[in-house]
Amino acid sequence: MKVRSRVVRLMVLVAALSGCDSRDPDTGDAGPGMAAEDVAVSSTLAADVKALAMSADPAHMDWVGQQVFQNECSGKRRCLVHWNEGEDFPSLGIGHFIWYPQGVDRGFVESFPDLVQFMESLKVDLPGWLRELEPFDAPWPDRVAFLGVEDSPEVEELRQFLANTRDIQARYIFQRASVSMERVVAAVPGPERRELVARLQALTATPGGIYALMDYVNFKGEGLAVGERYNGQGWGLLQVLQAMNPSEGAALAQFRVAAAQVLTRRARNADNPMEGERWLPGWLKRLETYREPASVALPSQ
Repeated sequence: MKVRSRVVRLMVLVAALSGCDSRDPDTGDAGPGMAAEDVAVSSTLAADVKALAMSADPAHMDWVGQQVFQNECSGKRRCLVHWNEGEDFPSLGIGHFIWYPQGVDRGFVESFPDLVQFMESLKVDLPGWLRELEPFDAPWPDRVAFLGVEDSPEVEELRQFLANTRDIQARYIFQRASVSMERVVAAVPGPERRELVARLQALTATPGGIYALMDYVNFKGEGLAVGERYNGQGWGLLQVLQAMNPSEGAALAQFRVAAAQVLTRRARNADNPMEGERWLPGWLKRLETYREPASVALPSQ
């Protein structure tokens, strides 16, 4: 089985900024065009990014998984294998992970093949027909074809498999968010990077903030893909972090308000009126779940 991997491997957090340090690898001196104080700043930022470690407490991950499942599927098992009207691809699992049919690529980051690869790395036993797919494309060419077989034994087996592995899917979403934080921080210019690190540190300090980061990356991506732009403006994690305003209160409240602004802008820029008329109200409702839970706490460090 050839799985198309589009997620960068989970790397050491400091390595995300390695491209920003131009020191000579042998002497440790600053490279051409990089002053000594710039090297010091780069080293400090690397240390800051290294501190962006999210806690993966099992009880917390279970809560996050339930939240994501409720957001994407209203907790309905049938929705674990679904093809939305108006889309060219099916969505699977608690995070509605995208899976493109052969020959289809709409520019959105495809995540289901990477989830399967993550599961294989954990020695999860996949449904036989899924494991044997070659190439690893969604086996239904369009929504009409899918609707004709959505109650077939194969689809039902896949639906049950995804229902049984919700905890592993939550772990995948956690890993994806961890990598995304590194990529987003490494993508911005030096003067802006420290502020983004501070905002991420504030969010990762609470269960609600970690949930918001995990859910938003799964929901709308990092904001780095060129294909995920309308009128040159993105709507991912990067754009939300940049739009956060301290006047809105605590970090999670800032994130919630900024995400609403970014998604409203996306709907306004979209050619498809369905984004503003049908999807935006649901997106904004989802953001309202980005609040601190009543009974979940981070494990002591």
